[in-house]
Amino acid sequence: MPLLLPNPSSPLPSPLRHRLCSSSSSSYAAAVGGFLLRSGHRPGPPRLHAADSRVVLGCGLVTLDYLATVDAYPRPDDKIRTGELQISGGGNAGNALTAAARLGLNTRVISKVANDETGATVLSELNEAGIDTSHVIISDGGNTTFVYIIIDKQTKSRTCILTPGDPPMVPSDLPMSSLSAALQDVSLLYLDGYSPEMELVVAQQADQMKIPILVDAEQERTKEELEGLLSLASYIVCSGNFPKNWTSIPSLPCALLEILLQYPRAKFVIATLGEKGCMMLERSEAGDDSVVGAADIEVVADSLKWELHKDDTLPTCISSKIMRLSARGLRTIFGRLLIGTAEVIPASELVDTTGCGDAFIGAVLHALSTEMPPEKMLPFASQVVSQFPFA
Repeated sequence: MPLLLPNPSSPLPSPLRHRLCSSSSSSYAAAVGGFLLRSGHRPGPPRLHAADSRVVLGCGLVTLDYLATVDAYPRPDDKIRTGELQISGGGNAGNALTAAARLGLNTRVISKVANDETGATVLSELNEAGIDTSHVIISDGGNTTFVYIIIDKQTKSRTCILTPGDPPMVPSDLPMSSLSAALQDVSLLYLDGYSPEMELVVAQQADQMKIPILVDAEQERTKEELEGLLSLASYIVCSGNFPKNWTSIPSLPCALLEILLQYPRAKFVIATLGEKGCMMLERSEAGDDSVVGAADIEVVADSLKWELHKDDTLPTCISSKIMRLSARGLRTIFGRLLIGTAEVIPASELVDTTGCGDAFIGAVLHALSTEMPPEKMLPFASQVVSQFPFA
């Protein structure tokens, strides 16, 4: 389970400032699924200036995380010592909104905690990050969600053991008057799929108010949990395995195409591929003057891979032209495909996979809120992932 970002203490490193100001058409792709974090102290970015008073609202999971770093993952019946123990707020929604707040957005959260010490700690960290918690539901009794995370220094991986909050968040927790207040001045809604019944109610109301919706489609969610959310999604972000498992199509480009065919409201879908980078399929309007022809999406993907500069240590990205994209047995869409690489991080600087996906989504929320095009959004998100100190 990811971490809340620590408070920033120094300016952005100059490479990130340069990327933000760059007008180059090339981009640095963000890759977050299974991303590995850097060790040692790395100065965090300060809050950027918010573009206006609009609000990003997130609905989903907030937690308290207990992170134990070990030399190697224990075998059955082993007794081992931790090298380091940290306690920090976490959860998909909590982390993504914290990243967005650190980047200058006005953020608000709908979630649920208990009136226990754990819940108080989570709320304190969210407030400290600058997130509006006035719509967080506090149950009288029960427990706040908490997570044990074992970070294996040997394999650079982490294992999460989640104890769900009780009672869970349900639609009856939030009266319509409170939901209307939570959606006031909101320009973008983010859903992590953790509380699907509640999130669907929020999404339906947001849809009536013409508020765009970004859905984090996680591997652990079922068809029943995600179907309604994805049908209302304006933007979809998922892990590399999700498209294949969701569509039963083994080819990633074809599976992304099928997802946009299934959900015609979605303007793009991004699949993150860890150290292998990411792939993004963006929809364009039919009949767009920039459409240059038709092509099989797998052929386009193979062509883009050949054009990537694989020796670059910094992330790179390349985009196809806008065209009519097709695949065998599937209908066509007008759009373009983008493929990117991830930053090459020395093994000595790797720690664990905790939190990068949520930081990426926080950066995407910022990019969408400031109308940043994909050519800038992807390098921006990649730089945010690599520069934020999570551990």
